[in-house]
Amino acid sequence: MDNYRTKINNIQIVNKRKLIVGGLLSAITAVSLTLLAAPKKNVVDEVAWVVGDEAIFRSDVEEMYTQMRSEGIQIPGDPYCVIPEQIAVEKLYLHQAKIDTVEAPDAQVQSMVDRRINYFIANLGSKEKVEQYFRKPMATLREQLLEVTRNSYIVDQVQQSLTKNVKGTPRDVRKYFESLPEDSVPFVPLQVEAQIITLNPVIPQQEIDDVKARLRDYADRVNRGDAEFSTLAIMYSEDGSAMQGGELGFHGKADFVPEFSNVAFNLNDPKKVSRIVETEFGYHIIQLIEKRGEQVNVRHILLRPHVSDDDLRDALVKLDSLGKEIKGGKFKFEEAARVVSQDKDTKNNNGVMMNEKTGSTRFEMQDLPPEVASQIEKMQPGEISEAFLMKDEKKNRDVAAIVKLTTRIDGHRASMQNDYNLLKGMYENHVSEGILKNWVEKKIKETHVRIEDGWLPCEFKYNGWLK
Repeated sequence: MDNYRTKINNIQIVNKRKLIVGGLLSAITAVSLTLLAAPKKNVVDEVAWVVGDEAIFRSDVEEMYTQMRSEGIQIPGDPYCVIPEQIAVEKLYLHQAKIDTVEAPDAQVQSMVDRRINYFIANLGSKEKVEQYFRKPMATLREQLLEVTRNSYIVDQVQQSLTKNVKGTPRDVRKYFESLPEDSVPFVPLQVEAQIITLNPVIPQQEIDDVKARLRDYADRVNRGDAEFSTLAIMYSEDGSAMQGGELGFHGKADFVPEFSNVAFNLNDPKKVSRIVETEFGYHIIQLIEKRGEQVNVRHILLRPHVSDDDLRDALVKLDSLGKEIKGGKFKFEEAARVVSQDKDTKNNNGVMMNEKTGSTRFEMQDLPPEVASQIEKMQPGEISEAFLMKDEKKNRDVAAIVKLTTRIDGHRASMQNDYNLLKGMYENHVSEGILKNWVEKKIKETHVRIEDGWLPCEFKYNGWLK
């Protein structure tokens, strides 16, 4: 139910939680998840490496190699050298986590796994198809995902602890920037900054009443025992969870918008259906599946009132009139955004659009909503577009909009003046990679490592594997 999760703001340019030396461990995590789909190979198993008191088997390497090839993942070198080294590095982090008593909170891990499984079901169509794809029962798949997710979380925590004090000062960033070879200075594509005003078309009351009547009918049928909630969800719900019978998996209160959470977390009888709940996404009815501590698993059916073409045209006319008044100097764009706009993400920010990928106000063209990008492409800074229709992807409905292009920064080589945050992120990433690389090589020296005959010679990323 990604549409109902509250937004995470102020995303850092460099997310240290996901910082992995040279990208190797991130490859382990990604492959570990997709690896679940790979069948066991009929190979004579043998020990390839021993790290501490843990063995890495040929089957582990073969399985990962098969999956990486099927996913088209590029392997930087001999796979029979690169892959076991990746696994060995992960084991070093997990061993350190035991020493530091770093643990993953069960509720959070469970929630992450539930979301992952829900993603699989949504994309493959049903639990049965997921089991068929992964060639294992759901219970086994869940257990393996729990282990992978828990390990990933723990490794992440160890890395955060090691790099938590990394922070670049302007002097550090400048010195780093000046040390970069010319061909290592990144090219920054065209970027823009923009403001937006959106207007939701007026929905006739009759349409809202019809939607509520349908939901009441569904609830009555379930409460009487005449129909299964999950069946009705598959047939009628307009949410992405419809294919899994409206089931959302285990979530905490903060994962949903307040109106939804307030009802979902107050349900106690799995046989009864909630009252109709209105949120910014439409109208819902909810059924409890299970409560587990501070988390709840529910089903829901979502219906959205549909907007007619006439209502959409009316919204465009209103915004066109507003745009003309702004261009004529009657209002400033910022004032109109605060008073008129129905885009809650920008309304209280003078209409300024924020890039969720970077946490900044700058967008590359491909990061903008496509309808906005097509308008801005032909505009100059200071210009205001004509009214146009765009899809609100979060709410899956059409809205009318006008945009103002405030800044256009042509593609260029990064500079301290224009791209300080980018360069600061690069500097902190560089320093953190060095810290983690040194830590890994120190741990290698302190750890018993044995590489069996037939798994050498290799060019390793880290020094010290060969004692």
